[in-house]
This record gives sequence, C-alpha cells and structure tokens, in this order.
Amino acid sequence: MSHHLDSPAARADARLNISDLYVFRGERGTVFVMDVCSDSAGTDAPKGFHPDARYEFKIDSTGDATEDLAYRFTFGAPDPDGAQPLELRRLVGADAADDAKEGVVLLTGTTGRALSGADQDLRVWTGRAGDPFWMNPGVVEAVGQAFQHGTDVDVPAQDGAPVKSLFSGQKVRSIVLEVSDADLMSATGTRDIGGWGVTALATDAGGWHRINRCGLPMISPIFAQFDEELAELLNQTPPAADIDTFTDEISKRVAAVVGVRNTASDPHAYGQEVADRVLPNILPYTIGTSAVFGFAEFNGRSLNDNAGEVMFSLATDSALSIDLTKDAVDAPATSSFPYVAPAV
Repeated sequence: MSHHLDSPAARADARLNISDLYVFRGERGTVFVMDVCSDSAGTDAPKGFHPDARYEFKIDSTGDATEDLAYRFTFGAPDPDGAQPLELRRLVGADAADDAKEGVVLLTGTTGRALSGADQDLRVWTGRAGDPFWMNPGVVEAVGQAFQHGTDVDVPAQDGAPVKSLFSGQKVRSIVLEVSDADLMSATGTRDIGGWGVTALATDAGGWHRINRCGLPMISPIFAQFDEELAELLNQTPPAADIDTFTDEISKRVAAVVGVRNTASDPHAYGQEVADRVLPNILPYTIGTSAVFGFAEFNGRSLNDNAGEVMFSLATDSALSIDLTKDAVDAPATSSFPYVAPAV
C-alpha cells in the first residue's frame, strides 16, 4: 500500500482516504494529483467524492511547514449516473490555514469532464481512474512488520509465479489540478514549495474534522502499518508539529531495523538522519522543474516514480527491491492532461 486505508478514520469511509499525492511538471504548468476512494476498500464501500467533505492541496512557500496557499475542492451529491457537481476555491496567506475562510471561487463544473478556468491555463479533471501506484504485497507487509517490531525485513520467498501488484486492476477517484507556473509563483513568491493533501469532514457543530493527510509517500505503511494509534496521529498532526511529535519515534524505529540488518555503522545517527529527511512530512518541489523522487533527492513525485522502493531503501539503508516496475500498472499514466488514466 501507499497510504491506502491507512487509519481507522480512513477505513470508515474510503471517500476520505488519500491513497497518494503527486506533484510534477505538466503540459502547461504544475500539476497536483490527489487519489482517494481506492477500490481496495471493497465493493460495499461508498464510492465517489464525499459531498460533506473538503479535499485540499496545501502549499507552504516560506519553509515553516504552515500552509500559505490552498486549493480547496468540494463536491455535491451524485446524479443517477454518478456525476457530481464540484467547486474549486483558492485561499491565500493566513486564510489558507483557516477553516472558516471561504477564499475565491476559481471554477465550477462536473466530475468526469475536463474543466478550465477563465484564463484557460487553470485545468481540472476529477473522476474514476486507474490507480497508478504499484506494490508487492509481500514486501510491504514485511517492511511494516520489521518497523513495528524492530526486526529484520523478512520478505517471503517467491513461489516462482510472477509478482502481481497489490493494486492491479483497481481504480481510484482522482483530483487533478494544473496551475500555470506563473500563477503559482505569483501566489507563492518563490519557486521552492512544499505540498500536502488533506481531507476534512463537516462536523455537526459546524466545524471541520481532519480525516487524512498525505505528503511524502509510504510514511504510514512503513512506520504505522500495524500501529493504528500512530497512524491516526500522523493524519491528525499539522506539518508544523511533525518534528516535535515524530522525530524520536521514527529515528528509534529506523535505528532498530538498520541495527538488526547491520546496514549502518551508527544506527542511531542514521535513524536521526532519516527523521530529518522525512519530517516535516511535506513533498518538496521546485516549480518549473522535472519531478524526481529518488533516494538522493525528493523533488515532487511523478505518476511513474517507484516511490515504494525509494522509501523502503531509505528507511532500511539498503537496496530493498519490490520486484515490480511501472509496467505492473494496468492503466499507465500519460504525458497529456489529465495525466491519469480515466476509467471507462
């Protein structure tokens, strides 16, 4: 898994679960993709986008891990064919972190269609699409067990049959937002940004309750796959509090695993190095550049990056293969808008 169904709250309603977040250079500008509502929740799980929820791309442009720009999507109830009305708003400055602020409407429309803003450089597509993520189920479980118990990564032996991705043939609901680089830089004042995705559900008291948060890939599956309390805390904590909240826990878990694997000369120092690398849990990106999500550098994340293998290798300080490539995806991403593979 990436962040598929990574906490009790997310499993309660898959429409609010962010499975993956991507940021990369598109045809016209910077592309943000948030995938929710994975088929992995099961056939009986609710489908589509939650009509009482907010789906937000949060952006920090000052390096303080607090959002100063947000793009907020909301959806209406589905019609008999499953299409839903949508609205996109932009919130700037302090308003981006204030649930009570409304921001400015950028566009309205319907899911399943390509939508453009008034200047045509703003583009949106939302709907059912192929899940672009791939993962070896045996490896991800072995990694989760190792970081839960402080043991070696015990990958089960293959039986000779080809490895099948955990998400082969499955679909997600994708939110694709493309913003011109000029507009994005005008709003941020810099090329260097950090992004994360948030889902929030309206409460009976009139406020908003955070359900899911996703920045870097694989954080929850590595460190909290078998620890529901930690998984929930990872979703509820704001990025600005990540370092104080999670540094000790992540560095301790990394130190235990690399110590058993004997892959680092100083396990505790390496554990601290990993914690420093992944906290705050925000995906960094330089506007206008090609996305590169690799062991040496995090700069956005493309739909074709092997994020699982990168993060497993970083956490274990070793080359840990998942024995799968992007060819394991049934409906591959494309270089043309909407970049994801819409499901028929």
